[in-house]
Amino acid sequence: MLKSTYLTEHDLKDFGFRFLGRNIKISSDARVYGQENISIGNNVRIDDFVILSAVNGEIQIGNYVFIARNCHLSGTLGIKIHDFCTMAANSIIYSASDDYTGEFLTGQAISREFTTRIGGLVVFEKHVIIGSSCTVIGPCILAEGCSVGSMTLVYKSLDPWSVYVGIPARKLKERKKDLLRAERDFMDREKDDV
Repeated sequence: MLKSTYLTEHDLKDFGFRFLGRNIKISSDARVYGQENISIGNNVRIDDFVILSAVNGEIQIGNYVFIARNCHLSGTLGIKIHDFCTMAANSIIYSASDDYTGEFLTGQAISREFTTRIGGLVVFEKHVIIGSSCTVIGPCILAEGCSVGSMTLVYKSLDPWSVYVGIPARKLKERKKDLLRAERDFMDREKDDV
């Protein structure tokens, strides 16, 4: 049986990333395209079969971010993930998509002059968590503290500290902010450990 391992910032230092922080773990089974346009902060874990694609755009990942197995981030028009965010398995973020109106050809096999992209920057503000098998399509901002339930489709900006579910995403209720106290305690402990 084959076993994947985690590559650390030491293993990745010569891969050509725009920026790499400390205490990074990226599965050896993840795929990265356009690493020169990808920044990864401190204390980040990226699991098996994740795809980070930023050949024609950029992806910025903050600190204390977890991206579970089989997620796909397509950063053509930009993706910014702030601190303490989590993506559950099988979720997809598209900052750009083909234009489906019929005015242009579609697909990666077609010369760029005959296609166009629609969409825009996708931002996960601090403490955003999205459940398994979600799809996020830009442009949109998932405001601080958003919680997005499994199999939700997000294509518009979301309010802070709210729980969203459904296709398309609809606000279910407010999200508690107790985790902000936990964050302060955690960060105080981190300082003590240094």
